[in-house]
Amino acid sequence: MGFRSSIIKPFAHKIARDIRRWSARAVLEQEQIFKQLIATGKNTAFGKAHGFDQIRSYQDYVERVPIRDYEGIKPYIERIKAGESDVLWKGRPAYFAKTSGTTSGVKYIPISNQSIPNHFGSARNALFNYYAQTGNGQWLDGKVIFLSGSPELTETAGIPTGRLSGISNHMIPSWLRSSQMPSYETNCIEDWETKLDRIVEETLSQNMRLISGIPPWVQMYYERLIERSGKKTIKEIFPDFSVFVYGGVNYEPYRAKLEELTGGRIDSVETYPASEGFVAFQDNQNEPGLLLNAASGIFFEFVPAEEIFLENPTRLWLKDVQPGVNYALIINNNAGLWGYNLGDTVQFVSINPPRLVVSGRIKHFISAFGEHVIGKEVEEAMLQTCHEQGVKVVEFTVAPQVTPPEGGFPYHEWFVEFDGLPENLAAFSARLDELMIQQNIYYQDLIEGNILRPLVITPLHKDAFREYMKSQGKLGGQNKVPRLSNDRKIAEELTGLKLK
Repeated sequence: MGFRSSIIKPFAHKIARDIRRWSARAVLEQEQIFKQLIATGKNTAFGKAHGFDQIRSYQDYVERVPIRDYEGIKPYIERIKAGESDVLWKGRPAYFAKTSGTTSGVKYIPISNQSIPNHFGSARNALFNYYAQTGNGQWLDGKVIFLSGSPELTETAGIPTGRLSGISNHMIPSWLRSSQMPSYETNCIEDWETKLDRIVEETLSQNMRLISGIPPWVQMYYERLIERSGKKTIKEIFPDFSVFVYGGVNYEPYRAKLEELTGGRIDSVETYPASEGFVAFQDNQNEPGLLLNAASGIFFEFVPAEEIFLENPTRLWLKDVQPGVNYALIINNNAGLWGYNLGDTVQFVSINPPRLVVSGRIKHFISAFGEHVIGKEVEEAMLQTCHEQGVKVVEFTVAPQVTPPEGGFPYHEWFVEFDGLPENLAAFSARLDELMIQQNIYYQDLIEGNILRPLVITPLHKDAFREYMKSQGKLGGQNKVPRLSNDRKIAEELTGLKLK
């Protein structure tokens, strides 16, 4: 055991004990946070406009505060940008996390002094809890890398503004900064491929022990390292590499390829961060799901996913949720987000303690015929098919084909970049379709009713998705390929990247 890991060990065990304590009383923690949020929020412009001084219960809150997306809170954000204080939360934000939206363009998500521990303390807690649980703290005694966006910040009405990953970079404690890779200068490079080459140069000779990032971009990093070094696996390059930290996408579709590149399985820690708040993290290496971050300044609400666009949807808090139900996730936090629709859907796999999995995005689904296929379903079907047939997939996305140019019944078109084509693509497609039928009863009805014909796989050439993301200006960083689309916008772009 190295010096740093031995010093931190007692603190790691304290963190783990604290997590076990509050996770066992998560409902009470949520109740307390709700009361604290209302007490502070009643003195803000938002609180006064929504009668916070009259709120005595969660039901009172539901009656007064509608669910909003970013467009709904944008007028309040504009008031903050105009210099006003006490708008959504007391005072003014410590930061704006700048993130790209769809209809909204650039979004400015407030981070307050009170919400900073949620963002940055939660990531630390996830790693220290892992140390306490497994005994593996040796990563603290070597180099660590966080593949992220640029840490350069600008100002918006005097408020430091940048990507959440960039803001996070400024919060790294001094004791860890000496171990952190890449250099600040390299991290500031905007062009992903240029940045990646520099990262490889800086890290190739280092004692890397922890690697963190979104799986598809980590894969790119691994491939570049192997190409540059002439080695066969990452473990040959970094013998002491022992833990992989990721978030933002489901790891399972990437696991086989990443483990092949790594040279075997290593421990991983999954996190669920968002610009709006750190939602959950993996607290146990042996249990499925991510522990809801129930004691960290966020009061969570859950809406049955099929009701999220209704005028008055059912709104639940942690006390009333059920396992296996697909919920849209709503957050209320100590930075002034109230009834905020995060855009994600989740399912609980455990209630006590509350552990969940991310099942998809509200806007990322296929329901061209009423089937409402979600991300979790396509990922699980693809994962099982690949496992059964010994096939690896680099990336994939799915879109409906409502009016096939060749005629006949419509279908779901799967655009897939394989790491080696299946020996029998027809058999692969047929099995994938069988598993989709098992996953989704509405899809089953449409197939059996001859409304849809079985899915069609369109194989794409090597690096097709990277080319697509580059063409969209979204190569690297925190950007992700949507798993599902209910239209053909992405599909039309990918059609030109078909395997010849």
